[in-house]
Amino acid sequence: METNQLRGMIPPMITPLLDNNHLDLEGVDRLTEHLIAGGVHGIFLLGTTGEAQSLAYHLRYELVERVCARVAGRIPVLVGITDTSLEESVKLAYKAKECGATAVVAASPYYFAPSQPELVEYFTALANAVPLPLYLYNMPSHVKVMLEPSTVWALASHPNIIGLKDSSANMCYFQSLLHLLRDKENFSLYVGPEELTAECVMMGAAGAINGGANLFPKLYVDLYNAAARYDIETVHQLQQQVMTICSTIYTIGRYGSSYLKGVKCALSLLGICNDYISYPYQKFRDAEREKVRAALESVGAKNLIR
Repeated sequence: METNQLRGMIPPMITPLLDNNHLDLEGVDRLTEHLIAGGVHGIFLLGTTGEAQSLAYHLRYELVERVCARVAGRIPVLVGITDTSLEESVKLAYKAKECGATAVVAASPYYFAPSQPELVEYFTALANAVPLPLYLYNMPSHVKVMLEPSTVWALASHPNIIGLKDSSANMCYFQSLLHLLRDKENFSLYVGPEELTAECVMMGAAGAINGGANLFPKLYVDLYNAAARYDIETVHQLQQQVMTICSTIYTIGRYGSSYLKGVKCALSLLGICNDYISYPYQKFRDAEREKVRAALESVGAKNLIR
């Protein structure tokens, strides 16, 4: 399968940690197998859900090596290489290739917000330098800049830039990209927010990169498949389950990181991996953990809790 034909549910895998300097290696293995057993079409490492920007570089490299070895070519592995340094992004891309990854993914460099012309130059330089196909990552809430449609259009002509993941949750923007890029057969669009997955897939998105698929991969794979075949009745049923997850597990506490805390806590309760979160963030304490337990029970996972 050509990389630019990748379609389906591609979870942004969390990074299981024991502490700020060590991976939960057994958890990494269990989570990888959990995702594959759920039928996912690929795995995306070191994205927002993977805490990439909080991780030491040696952990990023170790995670890529461990997951790629575990996957052993069964499904594609995408590796996030977002950084404020182009050279560090390129170095991680070479590590990804060495380990057998399929492609790399990069959001805009953060801190000073680049202009749109600067983004075209930056991503062109990055695409020229990396040894794997490159997906763009639109994440304006975290990097302070939107990849405007005209910028995406310009970059879509680069032979090594093959798609974009959009996490803006802006349906007008996503619809604009679908329309603008409708004749770009070698450029694929993916949606991040799971609340919008079914709608975007039915409109023409190649797939979805949903954090909740870490927890219940089969549910999210089934949602993608139903949307891809325009099975509205099944989409409606599965969407209600997804919305329950979004409105419970992701919304506990008043934290910018509530979503990540909730996913990691839930995975811990399901016995898949540790729930440690890298600094400056902290995992849920006992009271919040009980709320996650109740949320899991509300979505029918009571028998899975350990």
